Amino acid sequence: MPASVPTEVVALKAIYLHCLGGASGDMLLAALLDAGLSLDQLRAELAKLHVQGYALEAQPAQRGAIRGTHLQVSLDEKAQGPLQPRDLARIVQSSALPERVKAQALAVLQRLAEAEARAHRQPIQQVHLHELGTLDTLVDVVGFAIGLHLLGVEQVYASPLPTGAGWVRSEHGVLPVPAPATLELMAMAGAPVVPPPSSAKPPGEMVTPTGAAIVTTLASFTVPAISVERVGYGLGTRETPEHPNALAVWLGSIEVALPVGEMVLLETNVDDSTPELLGYTQERLLEAGARDVWFTPIQMKKNRPAVQVSVLAPAHLQRQMAEVLLRETSTLGVRFRLTQRYEAEREVAQVATSLGTVAVKVKRLEGRVVGVSPEYEECRRIALAQGLPLQEVYQRVLEAARAALLPGRALDPRYDA
Repeated sequence: MPASVPTEVVALKAIYLHCLGGASGDMLLAALLDAGLSLDQLRAELAKLHVQGYALEAQPAQRGAIRGTHLQVSLDEKAQGPLQPRDLARIVQSSALPERVKAQALAVLQRLAEAEARAHRQPIQQVHLHELGTLDTLVDVVGFAIGLHLLGVEQVYASPLPTGAGWVRSEHGVLPVPAPATLELMAMAGAPVVPPPSSAKPPGEMVTPTGAAIVTTLASFTVPAISVERVGYGLGTRETPEHPNALAVWLGSIEVALPVGEMVLLETNVDDSTPELLGYTQERLLEAGARDVWFTPIQMKKNRPAVQVSVLAPAHLQRQMAEVLLRETSTLGVRFRLTQRYEAEREVAQVATSLGTVAVKVKRLEGRVVGVSPEYEECRRIALAQGLPLQEVYQRVLEAARAALLPGRALDPRYDA
């Protein structure tokens, strides 16, 4: 970041997942509950999925010397199944959950399907999730995303994942530990792993595919300088006194330096303009350097419907913005006030794709790439030139950009550039 750009240190809520005894979907969710997530609120949010056939029960328990929370997701005869990737995605997409929760859950489910496809050497369209296609997988994945939302968590970090050792039984037969899908998830994310604890008896499966999908999709494998406020322990079902089947979550805050830019917000009310004139005014404002221009329907005196024109621009362009508004609209005056905003670093990068080299916007936070977004005009040009649907072009460019700039990580919509 250039030294001339002013910054301000802000605190962000964060968690660190210490996978000391493994990681599974229910352990991750139980750890959030043990750290303060309300079970009643969690149930209320999960109800927005509009699915039946499951029940959540959280109880205090102990594994070895560690006390924490054990979560049981019980299924009954009403439970849907088997559910395939498209079924799980449809349930999430049609829910009334917050968009951020849906985006994170869909990213985890997509990563899980991709890992299964790689493990079975088949196209993702042919993937069958078998044991993973049950409601408890959906509850674990969506529940964890809900937990992050309710706790206000902005950043997720994790320790290396323990590999476990031995064998595990599945519908496919006996599989080595880590299971192939789990190992693919670790490989896709380039996740750091640690060998199993020394023991005369192999510890078995320590990280499940669901746990691996959640952690490798949503977390960064670094140890942050975190101010710990609360600690929670999610307990698994196995009793292994020599190495407790537990996962710890540290809930606290981290300090991040964000650029601060002084901006000006200009507003004016217009009650006698056509949509064409307002659209033209918006174009002129953006060409003059405005960062954003938007219109808000309002009611003026004598019950006249009108439009409030709002302009956000760098402070030094205040006079130019006011001149455009006074020249291009019928307004007699423009209000303004200075304001500030946090700005992420961004740049334009050229990415090689199956459609050629395409420009994409890259978003960075403290020097780390956290988001990529294809340029609309570039995608539009390719779509028209090659006779392809715009959404297909956009998706292909986005996938190539993610592979090149965010290897092993899902795009987080919060950082959409």
